Amino acid sequence: MVAKKHQNPSGGLNEAGRKHFKRTEGSNLKRPQRTGSDGRRVSFAARFGGMAGPLKDSKGRPTRLKLALKKWGFGSKEAARNFAAKNKKG
Repeated sequence: MVAKKHQNPSGGLNEAGRKHFKRTEGSNLKRPQRTGSDGRRVSFAARFGGMAGPLKDSKGRPTRLKLALKKWGFGSKEAARNFAAKNKKG
């Protein structure tokens, strides 16, 4: 689990969290892309649009899947799936 100071309250990592991860793991994590049809965003939409599982838990709180989709600018799995199908190359 990541330390609270590295987490964004609305899901994911904040800038400090991404820098910490780069220092400790050597990976270069990038920010979510909220708009556009860049290949990275299309790839995310295709992967997460097909994920199984609910968007809310038993207490009505959003799951990590819901938070991730929201960060990337999608309101639902269906919206992500449709975006990916429309913008896929080839």
